[in-house]
Amino acid sequence: MPLTAKIGQLVHDLAVLDDPQERLALIVERSRRIPPLPPAERIDAHRVRGCVSIVWLVKEIRDGCCHFRGDAESPVVRGLLLLLCECYSGFPPAVIAATKANPLEELGLLRNLSPTRRNGLAAAASAIQEFARQHRPPPPPP
Repeated sequence: MPLTAKIGQLVHDLAVLDDPQERLALIVERSRRIPPLPPAERIDAHRVRGCVSIVWLVKEIRDGCCHFRGDAESPVVRGLLLLLCECYSGFPPAVIAATKANPLEELGLLRNLSPTRRNGLAAAASAIQEFARQHRPPPPPP
């Protein structure tokens, strides 16, 4: 499934809830089923700068695709971070680097967050994009 289709499906699935606060509550509830990062991965090298809440983002390349796992001290930030990880995991770096879609914006979740949470999540999304840009293969020679 293409990345834009995956994001579109997620938006469609969550759009059954008209109220963005209900969507957010569902996302937070979903994130409670995902185990936290182990202490060995809650290290400074995985910290996302720009977040008021402490946020960790583990970025990996496996079988030519990006995989992301995360955790945060705030339940709301954790839920939204894990949603980003879910959306972008499993795609080649070039696909992620080329996409402009933001599932959090498309779900209308950012406008109900404080500016500090929006900035923190933007920093996490930026870290995902930057990792993908750094790991995409070079363009073929002309």
